[in-house]
Amino acid sequence: MGTDPRRLAGALAEVRRATESLAAPLSAEDQMVQSMPDASPTKWHLAHTTWFFETFVLAPRAPGYRVFDARFGYLFNSYYESVGPRHSRPARGLLSRPSLAEVKRYRAHVDEALGRFLREGAPDAATLAVIELGLHHEQQHQELVLTDIKHALAQSPLAPAYRADAAPAAPGDAPPLSYVAVEGGLVEVGHAGEGFAFDNEGPRHRAYLRPFALGSRPVTCGEVLDFIADGGYRRPTLWLSAGFEAVTRGGWTAPLYWEERDGAWWQFTLGGPRPVERAAPACHVSYYEADAVARWMNARLPTEQEWERAAADVPVAGSFVESGRLHPAAATTPAATFAQLYGEVWQWTASAYAPYPGFVTAPGALGEYNGKFMVGQMVLRGGSCASPRAHLRATYRNFFPPDARWQFSGIRLARDA
Repeated sequence: MGTDPRRLAGALAEVRRATESLAAPLSAEDQMVQSMPDASPTKWHLAHTTWFFETFVLAPRAPGYRVFDARFGYLFNSYYESVGPRHSRPARGLLSRPSLAEVKRYRAHVDEALGRFLREGAPDAATLAVIELGLHHEQQHQELVLTDIKHALAQSPLAPAYRADAAPAAPGDAPPLSYVAVEGGLVEVGHAGEGFAFDNEGPRHRAYLRPFALGSRPVTCGEVLDFIADGGYRRPTLWLSAGFEAVTRGGWTAPLYWEERDGAWWQFTLGGPRPVERAAPACHVSYYEADAVARWMNARLPTEQEWERAAADVPVAGSFVESGRLHPAAATTPAATFAQLYGEVWQWTASAYAPYPGFVTAPGALGEYNGKFMVGQMVLRGGSCASPRAHLRATYRNFFPPDARWQFSGIRLARDA
């Protein structure tokens, strides 16, 4: 996006419009719905991304800025302990006030002030960097708008669609799964310093990799259906101990949103219920499920360093939120090359989310953005069909707990050479 004030002003308007366009198909009632403690209502996402700019840019840096409503700091702070107390995350769905109309006025108030500040305030480089961080932060919440509302709508017996034209069927067969050899050796991984990156993507450092082979495409729904038919969810020898406990505790028999009806498998999508397509990448699986399927297929999950090594020279191309599908599509690339390294589904890796060598948490409240979550989570790579294309790069590190399934998370396999 760049840190030139004029370019940032244009990017700000574009990102803010994109967020509101994702909320547009939802009624005011839908935007208040919350289905589980890990998710948030759409209305909250709209307000929180606005709060970020008000709290970290306008209030401390723009002379004469008038805070829209001092009470909003408590309601829409996510996890910044050093900023102050906040409303309980599991109780966000109880916020009937402020209304959606008031949240939209809040966004308009902050957008107008931020635009004026960029045009007339001569912000310094540090301030421009915070604004750019805020834009990428909002792109993260654009994806969360979709994953959170999908989970909420899936709880309704009426199975309402977010958008009826989403998730169209894509007939055809996926190319056969093959393994593409990748050289090992001493490699450099992490952000190299050009363009924007989150702090957890650096510092760039060296890692030693043994030669390996990476799956040519993500694991398909058909392959997961075969895993299910072979009793995969009932065989403890395929699972990590904590994974089989999650299966037993949750009653898992298939990926999230899958349901067997009269001998046929269906899945809930943002376009409503659809038959499971054998050729499409499997999604909404946990790390535990990804690991078990990999073991069943006589493979393993790649480390995040292996994934980045393989993806380093691959253009960021695929099916992203801009496609409008909002559901993974079958691969069409020949089996001898990589398909869908980016887009379609986030790919679980075997790497725990931990700091890179030399990582230092940034000073101040923004140091809470990533560093304090570096325990008990696993890294995913590549983006999904709900990710903005411009948001992704080879070094991007997403992370979730190993039992998380409501994201568009899938499986790519690896093998030792």
